[in-house]
Amino acid sequence: MHTVVPYAAENPKTRLSGVLDPDERRAFARAMLADVLAAVRDAGGEPTVLATRPVEIDAPVTLDDRALSTAVNAAIDGRRGPVAVVMADLALATGDAVGRLYGTGGDVAIAPGLGGGTNALAVRHDGFRVDYHGASFRDHRERAEAVGASLAVVDSFRLATDVDERADLAEVLLHGDGAARDWLADAGFELDAGDGRVEVVRRE
Repeated sequence: MHTVVPYAAENPKTRLSGVLDPDERRAFARAMLADVLAAVRDAGGEPTVLATRPVEIDAPVTLDDRALSTAVNAAIDGRRGPVAVVMADLALATGDAVGRLYGTGGDVAIAPGLGGGTNALAVRHDGFRVDYHGASFRDHRERAEAVGASLAVVDSFRLATDVDERADLAEVLLHGDGAARDWLADAGFELDAGDGRVEVVRRE
């Protein structure tokens, strides 16, 4: 399945600015992107990076600096047949998880994020368009109903976990096995299980 991977190239992961400096955030975002592309390929998908500016990566790149929903809808409009959208910060994604998205029935299959967003979806209905504003999982469910599209939900921990906050780094260190986890380890991040809580610390 053709798969669009949106990627904010110029200033990614701003909510990690208290943990990583701008250069580190860009490098970490690239590592997560590499993991997502690997997962898409492992699932038999054909990825295209939808980037806000040129990026050197081992995948076709389409440039579009418009708002996320506008850019993704343009990418969907430009394809004939089923298309998936998988966010670039799903550092825990695997081929099996993305394969479940591809294989789930319904005109629209959605893998919701833990906070009510939409981390991945597969679209097989010509009338469906995305809207990533606010609680997008709810909005996408309503949009599918409005155009008469059947909806399926993909319940996947690996697709539900996007990396935005410091606490999310613990999930990457615990469950990741790709470039993002390696980048964090090389940058000195490790887990601290003191006081009965697992936290991420950085070695000096």
